[in-house]
Amino acid sequence: MSADLSLEDIRAAAERLRGEVVDTPCLHSRTLSALAGCEVFLKFENHQFTASFKERGALNKMAQLSDAERAAGVLAVSAGNHAQGVAYHAQRMGIPATIVMPRFAPAVKVENTRRFGATVVLEGDTFDDARAHGLALAQQRGFTLVHPYDDLAVAAGQGTIALEMLAQQPQLDTLVVAIGGGGLIAGMATAARALKPDLQVFGVQTERFPAAWAAVHGVARESAQATIADGIAVRVPGALTLPIIRERVHDVLLVAEEDIEQAILLLLEIEKTVVEGAGAVGLAALMKHRERFAGRRVGLVLCGGNIEPLVLAEIIERGMVRSGRLARLRLDIRDVPGALAEVATALGKLGANIDEVQHQRAFTSLSVERAQIEVVVQTRGVAHIEQILASLREQGYRPERIG
Repeated sequence: MSADLSLEDIRAAAERLRGEVVDTPCLHSRTLSALAGCEVFLKFENHQFTASFKERGALNKMAQLSDAERAAGVLAVSAGNHAQGVAYHAQRMGIPATIVMPRFAPAVKVENTRRFGATVVLEGDTFDDARAHGLALAQQRGFTLVHPYDDLAVAAGQGTIALEMLAQQPQLDTLVVAIGGGGLIAGMATAARALKPDLQVFGVQTERFPAAWAAVHGVARESAQATIADGIAVRVPGALTLPIIRERVHDVLLVAEEDIEQAILLLLEIEKTVVEGAGAVGLAALMKHRERFAGRRVGLVLCGGNIEPLVLAEIIERGMVRSGRLARLRLDIRDVPGALAEVATALGKLGANIDEVQHQRAFTSLSVERAQIEVVVQTRGVAHIEQILASLREQGYRPERIG
């Protein structure tokens, strides 16, 4: 591997990976294109066996180890997807693997990593704590470190995604890529710009972890404690990848947590595909920064699909609230037998399906002959909610929407 990353490095990586990872589809989405105001093409890296692109870089790195290095074993520090990629291919190649993960790592990623035969060490409350422990452990035991992003062999493996995308959809003129430590975008930007010098590459980070954005824009900004896009929650970009980002990436954009949640929902509803937070930030950027991409032919990488089912369920529910398909209403009724049934009947006639009811007598300022109820109802959207409220007002219930 040269001191810099080149197209030749990435083509060599593609040869090593041939037949060992999935050549995932890159498909046009007519519906998302109409919503985003540009032509949208999706690269389904969530279809990899471990549901993430991270397999590519891990395999390219381990394929170049000497026999002695393979025998000694490898170590990776990862909150999830890189861990699974290293563990899976190490198991296939007969290489002992130790994975150090922070204690907050999602349970689904921890269990999948163990399932691939790796020794999992949970250490530290932060990724930085886990990394420090992992580096010390690798030195003590002679393991080869497989870094999640700050290694040119790893970045070259990730860059094979761009080779595939441009072979599958040669008309692409823009790539939008998630940035954590920068291995994915460094590899992809190197390959894409070498093949199509006029092609534009944009990186995306969360507002809560804007390290690469801050470095590129020359500002200081602190990172938060957590984000739904845990796969790109990196506080410091790679020392090897940041210069490549500065040279070959046109801009880095930021998206908010709400933008990411909405993108996850759009991909689930429209494309019937499950992505984790990091896998949705590209679409989130298209929707938030529409003017930057108007009329362009944009390739997005759905870089991972490992999301906790309970987190996905919560995102779906919150999305239903935002779209008006789930609403909480408060109204007061007569405190007499049958009054609650009358409200339920009225809501049913209006096409609202009741999810939840809370009935309150004591903790209210209403007169003693009245009671307050809160109902969570399923509706058809915001306009339907307004129809329901108007009808309930006509019937004397004095309703208000509180959520």
